[in-house]
Amino acid sequence: MRAIFHADREWGIGKKNGLMFRLPEDMKFFRETTAGKVVVMGLNTLRSFPGGKPLKNRVNIVLSPEPVEEDVVRAANLAELFEKIKEYPEDDVFVVGGASVYRLLIPYCTEVLVTKVDEAGGADVFAPDLDADPAFRLEKQSEPREDNGHTIRFCTYRNLAVKKH
Repeated sequence: MRAIFHADREWGIGKKNGLMFRLPEDMKFFRETTAGKVVVMGLNTLRSFPGGKPLKNRVNIVLSPEPVEEDVVRAANLAELFEKIKEYPEDDVFVVGGASVYRLLIPYCTEVLVTKVDEAGGADVFAPDLDADPAFRLEKQSEPREDNGHTIRFCTYRNLAVKKH
């Protein structure tokens, strides 16, 4: 399992249940990386998508004790989620948010793909700071590039202490 998100320099990932930045290059990376794969999210993340609808061309799994719409797979708890994702290749499963789901599942991820934005975005929700976590190593990062007026880098973190599920 892997996680994917963009974060500002304070590891902020969103505000008011939305993204902080409009990053077309990052969105393209997200679409291409997760197309045809499995995305795991919380209910608020599903509701934040256009029309509150699941992402197209992906298996959408929502971790929620509440019922969800029929176009998604619901996992009521962690045990149920781990049972459901066994049906797919491990590298095809991506955690896509929100903050509480990242905190819960990143320890189980082998890799975390972070698009770092070199500014503060006024976030009200945050992902774990992988730079401060000794279990994670920055394995590679792109050269800085401009995306819609923001400086970004595509970074890959390796989890050196993956929890087993």
